[in-house]
Amino acid sequence: MKFIDLHCDTLMHTVGREEPLSLLKNHQTSIDFERMKEGGSLAQFFAVFLPTEEMFLENVGEVMDDDLYINTLVDTLKREIGNNGDLIALAYTHEDVLKNEREGRMSAILTIEDGRSVHGSLDKLRSYYEMGIRLISLTWNFENCFGYPNSDDRNIMEMGLKAFGREAVEYMNQLGMIVDVSHLSDGGFFDVAKISKKPFVASHSNSRDISPHKRNLTDQMIRILGEKGGVAGINFAPHFLQPDTSTDRSTIELMVRHLNHMKNIGGEDVVALGSDFDGILGDLEVDSINKVPMIFDALRRDGWSTGQIEKFAYKNTLRVMKEAMK
Repeated sequence: MKFIDLHCDTLMHTVGREEPLSLLKNHQTSIDFERMKEGGSLAQFFAVFLPTEEMFLENVGEVMDDDLYINTLVDTLKREIGNNGDLIALAYTHEDVLKNEREGRMSAILTIEDGRSVHGSLDKLRSYYEMGIRLISLTWNFENCFGYPNSDDRNIMEMGLKAFGREAVEYMNQLGMIVDVSHLSDGGFFDVAKISKKPFVASHSNSRDISPHKRNLTDQMIRILGEKGGVAGINFAPHFLQPDTSTDRSTIELMVRHLNHMKNIGGEDVVALGSDFDGILGDLEVDSINKVPMIFDALRRDGWSTGQIEKFAYKNTLRVMKEAMK
């Protein structure tokens, strides 16, 4: 079964190293090109996650300018793809994904996690689009020019998009750049739902009904996401899967439970993959991209039809790409 994964943080592990990290094959990350091929990957969304100053100092050794950091990671991915053009190619549209598949190659799609570097500039959004970025997670865990993050503070959680955030969502629709609401406040989610004329995504979020972490989606959100033609990518992180958010065990059984609930609430067109590989910790039953087919096997045993599994694995995401990237 081929599949598309909406979110990984693999690229952040390519900086601040004494020895270059090979994206073709390595033992340090959960994703590399060879294991993508082994697992049956059709496409992988590679995020450029913007670290905090503390993360920069700990992992890179210095604080980098956001745009220098973004350019560095984008150039790294492009170089690694260029060195392995028989296996993988960049994709900017759903047509590119299909073309690459016909040519026997997987696809890589570039994203940014945390829109803070946009600094309230539509021109900056366009420059990222021209660079090849096709999805932006509007916020991470802090307030920025778009709006406010998920939070245990009810007042913050209820805050919506800022004026620029509302304008930016419309502009991203025009550009053909996917709006990602994972990490966004509840108020921001509902604003995106009102404003966006195209499907949007929660690239790596689960059900808040099952696991009460604030990063997860309420049933109302899942229902709205389905009505708007969007998808939610199942996150493999233990604290987004477990009813007890302090537990560090991530299991396929819990993934199936979340997926059944999300499918029942939002319909079979709302579920997708969003592993969050290389950005999560814990005891992971699925700890590498080549093990993703284990989830499909579990869904078959649970009674999902082949058509339903195909939608979850890649068809729903491919549809969103077709509708949102035009």
